[in-house]
Amino acid sequence: MTTELSEFDAKAAESGGLATERFRDSGKTAALEVPKERVSLLANEVLGAVYETIRQHKVTYDEFNALKAWLIGVGEDGEWPLFMDVWVEHVVEEVSTEDREGNKGTIEGPYYVPAAPELETPATLPKREDEGGTPLLFQGQVRGVDGASLGGAHVEIWHADDNGFYSQYAPGLPEWNLRGTVVADAEGNFALNTVQPAPYQIPTDGACGKLIAAAGWHAWRPAHLHLKVSAPGYQLLTAQLYFEGDQHLSDDIASAVKPELVLSPTTRADAAGNEVTYDFVLDAAKS
Repeated sequence: MTTELSEFDAKAAESGGLATERFRDSGKTAALEVPKERVSLLANEVLGAVYETIRQHKVTYDEFNALKAWLIGVGEDGEWPLFMDVWVEHVVEEVSTEDREGNKGTIEGPYYVPAAPELETPATLPKREDEGGTPLLFQGQVRGVDGASLGGAHVEIWHADDNGFYSQYAPGLPEWNLRGTVVADAEGNFALNTVQPAPYQIPTDGACGKLIAAAGWHAWRPAHLHLKVSAPGYQLLTAQLYFEGDQHLSDDIASAVKPELVLSPTTRADAAGNEVTYDFVLDAAKS
């Protein structure tokens, strides 16, 4: 007799392994030609900061060995993508986009899956018939910093369900549940129907969870929509949009919240859920 798994049976090592595999397949690991002088500079500064911490806080051999075992565990659980995306990526994103004039973005996170189904606007994200959560109409326009509307722009969106789980990273969910790429109309307008996601904790049964427990931190992320917005001749915008009133806006474990990214949905006129309008302004591609 076999037991069908549900999303509540998700394990950190399994989702971590999938995230690691997808990162390796993404092309982001292709050899990067960085001058050895820069590699040496960055490595020495990072190591120097570690040395200073050890000296300042008199790190013991027991603590050193615990750290070594934990680092090994991060790899064994496939949680390097989770660790880097939760605790490091927000700073890289900040410095990488500081010269942009268009919309603010934020981190991608570890649960992106490419090639989501394309949907013509107005669209409904793929979802189960009994999908939990408050219905949400999310709409807006994509345009350039010069004000030009960007017809045919792609608004790729993915988010967790009402229980905090992502399709393709938790068992029992349809393959493309709450994932899709909405194609804007000729004026750059888009509209999609989905459900409002819930706040969730990042996986806590792996190495990252052990760090969180040992440090006495919480593991919560505020509810959010993930987006990648693109148009030919413009820079890709990667963003997350949050919801006003979420109790974790000020203490997101991933430090990814920005005031410009907080939505304020209102009740629809037909009372069939919430709606919100948010426009995306893209920077021209660098020559």
